[in-house]
Amino acid sequence: MPLYICPTPIGNLKDITLRVLEVLKSVDYIIAEDTRITRNLLNKYEIKTPLKSFHSYSNKRVLENIVEDLKFGRSIALVSDAGTPCISDPGYDLVKRCIEEDIHFEVLPGPNAVLPAIILSGFPPDKFFFYGFLKRAEGKIKKTFEYFKEFEYPVVFYESPYRLVKVLSIMNDIFDSNRYVSVVREISKIHESVVRGSVKEVLEYFKANPPKGEIVIVLGGRDMKI
Repeated sequence: MPLYICPTPIGNLKDITLRVLEVLKSVDYIIAEDTRITRNLLNKYEIKTPLKSFHSYSNKRVLENIVEDLKFGRSIALVSDAGTPCISDPGYDLVKRCIEEDIHFEVLPGPNAVLPAIILSGFPPDKFFFYGFLKRAEGKIKKTFEYFKEFEYPVVFYESPYRLVKVLSIMNDIFDSNRYVSVVREISKIHESVVRGSVKEVLEYFKANPPKGEIVIVLGGRDMKI
């Protein structure tokens, strides 16, 4: 039986697909980053499937136990706290082992933050680069932004609200006054919002209005305007 990669809602629990619900109800067990978060989703849809923990701090034995279960024919669903697994979370290690062991896996389509953010940003969405989470060290953040200084397409970053002003400040130091950025917050939730403008304008906005919730930063390409 296969491993199912199951996207889960990034904010609105109604965004889950019928196919994902069918899989979550039918598999032998579900593996999740944070079982408390996933339990809320399962309870809403009255899903009683056993739930196990699998996250970035899981040891190698946990991973190998899952692989052994798949080899012996058990069906397993992998979910993340929100969005599509294996994007900026530990699911990739399991997928890699499945490929090594020739274990079949299926990736179901569903919610993610990247595509809504790039469309909401106002930048052309036909070509873009997804970076994910920035490193913690300021020097590495600067190095990343230097790399994208002459980049001609939008770049998508995930960030926490607690670091947003710091990250925008570094961005403001690296890029000239004509570089534009969009900050998309709380995608699919009741307080979803988008702030668009030059890096300096967006920085000043969030200095005056401290952000809360899930954040996606979309840095415009070198010559892009909003």
